[in-house]
Amino acid sequence: MNLVTNALGRMVPTEINGRPAVPFPGVDRFRPSGCKAAPRIPTVLDYPRDGNKVVKDLKTALELAGVRNGMTISTHHHFRDGDTLALQLFDICAEMGLRDLVWFPSAAFPCHAPLIKHLDSGVIHHIEGSLNGPLGDYCTSGRMRGLGVLRSHGARAMAVQDGEVHIDIAVLAAPSADCFGNANAVNGNAACGVLGYALADAMYADRVIVVTNNLVPFPCIPIEISGSYVDYVVVQDSIGDPKKIVSGTTEITRSPDRLYIAELVARFIRDAGIMRNGFSFQAGAGGISLAFAVYLAQMMKEAGVKAGWVHGGTTKFLVRMLEEGLTDALVDGQAFDLDAVRSIAVNRSHIGTAPLISYNHHSKGNFINLMDVVVLGATEVDLNFNANVVTHSDGRLLHGIGGWQNCLYAKCVILAMPAVRDRIPVIVDEVTTLCGPGEMIDVVVTELGIAINPRRQDLIEAVKGKSLPLKSLEEMKAEVERLGGKPKRPERTSRVVAAVKWVDGTVLDSVFQIPEKQ
Repeated sequence: MNLVTNALGRMVPTEINGRPAVPFPGVDRFRPSGCKAAPRIPTVLDYPRDGNKVVKDLKTALELAGVRNGMTISTHHHFRDGDTLALQLFDICAEMGLRDLVWFPSAAFPCHAPLIKHLDSGVIHHIEGSLNGPLGDYCTSGRMRGLGVLRSHGARAMAVQDGEVHIDIAVLAAPSADCFGNANAVNGNAACGVLGYALADAMYADRVIVVTNNLVPFPCIPIEISGSYVDYVVVQDSIGDPKKIVSGTTEITRSPDRLYIAELVARFIRDAGIMRNGFSFQAGAGGISLAFAVYLAQMMKEAGVKAGWVHGGTTKFLVRMLEEGLTDALVDGQAFDLDAVRSIAVNRSHIGTAPLISYNHHSKGNFINLMDVVVLGATEVDLNFNANVVTHSDGRLLHGIGGWQNCLYAKCVILAMPAVRDRIPVIVDEVTTLCGPGEMIDVVVTELGIAINPRRQDLIEAVKGKSLPLKSLEEMKAEVERLGGKPKRPERTSRVVAAVKWVDGTVLDSVFQIPEKQ
């Protein structure tokens, strides 16, 4: 593998899974050329004149779709840790004797650990998508035959749009669908809120299979995925468990230190003058971010401030803000709990969106550039404000990027994170894996205080004299190391097992194999 040094000094491959790759040249230095990918031209002559695309079962649909060795098959993750369709899909592929498939999920979760047997057997060649938990461990151990490719939600949709990734077959779970293939996620006993992550797949895949447990009469209202993109419809008893949309990463923290971090973030946004009538924000789904939303809502009530719009992933805390009149609108990419699922079905001001629209860097503008402030987490941050969200300090790949990178284009980016996680300091000299360039990150908030990037003199001036505990990252790092010592650098081999893409599709960093423990 040929490795070169990119603009941030990280060693990255120039070819990924047989395709040429462009090393990261710097923020906003890459401009795309050419045209968007073009899906094949279909004809109504090949589809039932009565509009009924229902077939016997998923295996039949795959056979009719022409599934064969080496294809790229995509799924979406709106059921999060309650997804069952991906497991069913690759079990069927194994039964059919298929090999060397590429799985292209919008995200993977611990529930997908059973797919390891299909990676071992050769049914799945590699995964191009987030690699949470067991799948991340599998990749960093060097057992996956191809390179993992880690993209943000926006970069994933963009890769499909740009033709970087060609989806042969998209298999999409739909809580409600009609026989023509129109589908939505707001109705049915498996309602999961929105289907935005499936939009690019439906538009650009050669073949699209919609799998539902709730077949309704035509037309399925509202229509999120148009049946004009769909080849086959499969009806079965279950497509996933919506109760498992809520996971450990979407529950509010109970830690006093982390609650204090959340309060500091809200105070900073208020005292910096960002919290004002009509402002917009996004908060992640981590425990600190959820608590921040609660503190911010209280401060907004006290100040008589109303937000213009809030971008999600949406939780019950954001739904409460909408229903209490603290924001005019929720613009929602995915539901993080069942309150959000309920809300999008009944509140006209709670609307769905898709990464292809809200996060797409190769488009005529996206929503994030309009956003005033975003609050995110991270696994590490270094003294140059570079941040990591995919590996821990031991080098293990345990998390996906999600929309994190895309959100760095908000007007103010705040990382809210504990200074120590599992007794390991998270403020380091240099991040293990670089996911966000330091010039994009404005503020880091820990239980030790608030560090403002020196690039943001405007923010420094705005909070002068506001009784906030301002410190430098160097001061926080020294304080932690006085108590717990300096963390060791992870042991890694020189073999690249995954690549981290930036929002424009260039290669930002590499994930290296971790040697087996002796």
